[in-house]
Amino acid sequence: MIFYDCKTAPSPRRTRIFLAEKSVAIETREINIGKGEQLSEEFLTINPRATVPVLVTDDGVALTENVAIAQYVEEMFPQTPLMGQTPTERAEVLMWNAISESQGLLPIADALRNANPHMKGRAVTGPVNFDQIPELAERGLDRVRLYYEMLDHRLEDRDFLVGDAISLADITAFVACDFAKVIKMRVDDTHPNLNAWYQAIKARPSALA
Repeated sequence: MIFYDCKTAPSPRRTRIFLAEKSVAIETREINIGKGEQLSEEFLTINPRATVPVLVTDDGVALTENVAIAQYVEEMFPQTPLMGQTPTERAEVLMWNAISESQGLLPIADALRNANPHMKGRAVTGPVNFDQIPELAERGLDRVRLYYEMLDHRLEDRDFLVGDAISLADITAFVACDFAKVIKMRVDDTHPNLNAWYQAIKARPSALA
């Protein structure tokens, strides 16, 4: 297997943390998106969508979405389950993972990519250029506030988003909350349940991945 990573991007960090929690080491190749390496002809033959992460399986299949990568790794390395241990838990993990993608990571990306002058003309990841829409940046900030409130409510009287152990849902939510620093929306005591959970996940060795 080969893992195509980018140390500065939030999406591949989710895979790195997932692998670290499972104590699984995979051959890694760095793609520097700051230098536009994701748009190189060589990388586009691996992932025409020009995004990371990518996990190329031993069968030569390129998996380009975090949830697909996580599911594959979970099946290949079932020790330390991170996708839930019962039918209900597995469904909830996928549900909360999707919530963090659509209600957390996407609004954060909207707020960043539609306001940062360095991303002019690159408001959407991938091989096609899109102009910035300032209104999307403003809406993104509002949506992140609502996301934090949702997580704070969910984490009342519980240590993890689903079940009694860390899962993909926690990993995605943590990366979203940590990434929100780029839009100056840090987790703090305004949301005490969320902050306690965030600090606990941040203290795990995998968070340094």
